[in-house]
Amino acid sequence: MPAIPSSRSRTRDRNNVLSRPEFMSLNQPLRCVNSETRGTARRPAQPKHQASQPCDPQEPTDSANKDRKEPAKLPDEDCIQLNPSFKGIAMSSLLAIDICLSKRLGVCAYTSSSWGSVRSMITLLALTGHGITWIFGTIVCLTRSNTLAGQEVLVNLLLALLLDIMTVAGVQKLIKRKGPWEMTPGFLDYCAMDVYSFPAAHASRAAMVSKFLLSHLVLAVPLRILLVLWAFLVGMSRVLLGRHHLTDMACGFALGLLHFSLVETVWLSSSACQTLISIGTLSWSPFY
Repeated sequence: MPAIPSSRSRTRDRNNVLSRPEFMSLNQPLRCVNSETRGTARRPAQPKHQASQPCDPQEPTDSANKDRKEPAKLPDEDCIQLNPSFKGIAMSSLLAIDICLSKRLGVCAYTSSSWGSVRSMITLLALTGHGITWIFGTIVCLTRSNTLAGQEVLVNLLLALLLDIMTVAGVQKLIKRKGPWEMTPGFLDYCAMDVYSFPAAHASRAAMVSKFLLSHLVLAVPLRILLVLWAFLVGMSRVLLGRHHLTDMACGFALGLLHFSLVETVWLSSSACQTLISIGTLSWSPFY
């Protein structure tokens, strides 16, 4: 009886295809070798650095699983917002219109422009609204004034000009917006800290000065109209010269009116102005 199972096992092994010699390699465990080692029998002279090295079959599968679990994150600048908001679309459209119109209105940006022949005249008009011009003129008028009321107005105007220059320079340094045309600022622009485009310093100063003079000087109707027209032309001249955008000019006008309201709120009295004048002229005697 024990011989029967052994004969059956021999018969089963004889009928098994994998037990044949030509298929014996299939029963052996797999060996992962480098692809460069194939056909070593044909190439007997092989460098040492090309020797077969065993590899771990689990590494590619593990890295593939990690890639599936953790997809690669693209940087923010490479991502596209497929569903932008209405506010973003409106702001981008207005910005594009502003840049396009500002470039078209920069007809005096260069001497070769369409209105390049009147560039010197537009530059002279813009110079009338420069901060250095108004500060120097206010100081000269203050030294020649003999009335307390006139000195009070001029001191407050000088403080308003300084406030306008410092505020506009701070906002420009914060925003750092370039003009519609790539131009290097001039020497006077560096002196008045009017380096960037937003907001327009000339427009802010012209609006503040015109409103200040209309409120504290008795002027005839034609002069009042000319003063308002001068403020508008000064702000527009910088757009024609290619220095500012239209939105820069509009925000400059609004900022100038805000400066005027602030100066009116903290208006210095005549005694305070006389104290500042005495300190400025080094003739202040606080012990008397």
